[in-house]
Amino acid sequence: MTPWHDRSPIYRQLADRLTSSLLDGDPPEGDAMPSVRVLAQRFLINPITVGRALQALSDDGLLEMRRGLGLFVRPGARQHLLTLERQRFLDNEWPQLRQRLRRLGLRAEQLEWEA
Repeated sequence: MTPWHDRSPIYRQLADRLTSSLLDGDPPEGDAMPSVRVLAQRFLINPITVGRALQALSDDGLLEMRRGLGLFVRPGARQHLLTLERQRFLDNEWPQLRQRLRRLGLRAEQLEWEA
C-alpha cells in the first residue's frame, strides 16, 4: 500500500484510492461499500477520516446511503467517473505530458501504445 503524503489531506487521498477501485469495478455498481470500520482497519486510519472520504464520494454522486444498510455504489457511477477522470486527464495531465514529449523530441509513432 502506498504511504500517505503531505500534499493533500488523508481523507482526499483515501477518496482518490477508493475512486480508483470504483473505476476498476470494485465494488461493482449496486454493491455495498465496505463499512467505515473495515476501511479504517484496512488503511490504518481514523474512522472519522474514512467517513469524510466516503462523504466526498457521496457528494460526487458515486455512492448512495440506504437507510439501515449502509453505502452502496450508485448505478452509472463507473461511467460518471470515467467521464470525470478523462476530462481531468485532458485538462490537467495531457498538456504537461505533451509538453514533456515535445521537449524530449518524442513522436507518437515512437511510443508503444497498449490496448
